[in-house]
Amino acid sequence: MALLTDLVNLDLSETESTDKIIAEYICKLPKWNFDGSSTGQATGEDSEVILQPQAIFRDPFRKGKNILVMCDCYTPNGEPIPTNQRYSAAKIFSHPDVKSEEPWYGIEQEYTLLQKHINWPLGWPLGGFPGPQGPYYCAAGADKSYGRDVVDAHYKACLFAGISISGVNAEVMPGQWEFQIGPVVGIAAGDQLWVARYILERITEIAGVIVSFDPKPIPGDWNGAGAHTNYSTKSMRSNGGYEVIKKAIKKLGMRHREHIAAYGDGNERRLTGRHETADIKNFVWGVANRGASVRVGRETEKDGKGYFEDRRPASNMDPYVVTAMIAETTILWEPSHGHGHSHPNGNSASDDNGNSAREKSLG
Repeated sequence: MALLTDLVNLDLSETESTDKIIAEYICKLPKWNFDGSSTGQATGEDSEVILQPQAIFRDPFRKGKNILVMCDCYTPNGEPIPTNQRYSAAKIFSHPDVKSEEPWYGIEQEYTLLQKHINWPLGWPLGGFPGPQGPYYCAAGADKSYGRDVVDAHYKACLFAGISISGVNAEVMPGQWEFQIGPVVGIAAGDQLWVARYILERITEIAGVIVSFDPKPIPGDWNGAGAHTNYSTKSMRSNGGYEVIKKAIKKLGMRHREHIAAYGDGNERRLTGRHETADIKNFVWGVANRGASVRVGRETEKDGKGYFEDRRPASNMDPYVVTAMIAETTILWEPSHGHGHSHPNGNSASDDNGNSAREKSLG
């Protein structure tokens, strides 16, 4: 994954057939390359990595006719390089069964702002700690809210870029914030979150502070940082969808170990069963339960349809991996005999009939 900037004669102000216009324009963008030996993605003897344009956004820094171009990476022979997670995700999202379900995602990206020279949260006393958690969540005031100028600048820049950023808020730990992307369909969720992260890195660079996506930047009695992923399919949003949701959650429980392995580095420091998390070893779900692996909202339960929230992903997760894996497990993965998985706690991950699972072919 990489970002380029380009100067174009593309009018994004017209709403009629915008998606078609953008898709046609992306196809006309030239491929580019970079030195993969400098990033550990190629050898010095064969160093070129090819950048393939995949999505475009208005450039909030240069403005005018400048755009940001989201690219994924390939070898000169056209093969995706090993770190190209977008390619694998696109295969899942292009599967007919997944496309017909129109998977929606809303990702809550938490992050921590750090002081530049001491690697300590913004607003915290030098070498010391603030008061206990409690008054900082969604707070206002110079004694409780640290870094709002950065947060607001990022929000406005994302709106200008055309990213579906739907909100921001101060988090439970002082100096920690969150922004939300979505609802967005399919692969676009990963594209938009990666570009929003890039914009945040640029904003914090200008402000002279550091952004950390570490899932537990401060050990002890302080909240970690996650990337809660809200998810629904067309079947879940339709009448009777609550039963579809429960079946999907059951599948997620059966593959808990696989999902945890793909949900971000250092997540074991965050998923402890404390600070609004479930223990990493166990899969539990519940209605309105923020100590669960998966939470269902009360409105969803009441309406009999809606969405659910996977609370396990860490703040440093790869959104291509997480969104595609949720779709794969809940839509393409089906019970079958003989290939069971086990939970980390040793319980069988088979369903009520003793079945394990199989996956539909991705072609």
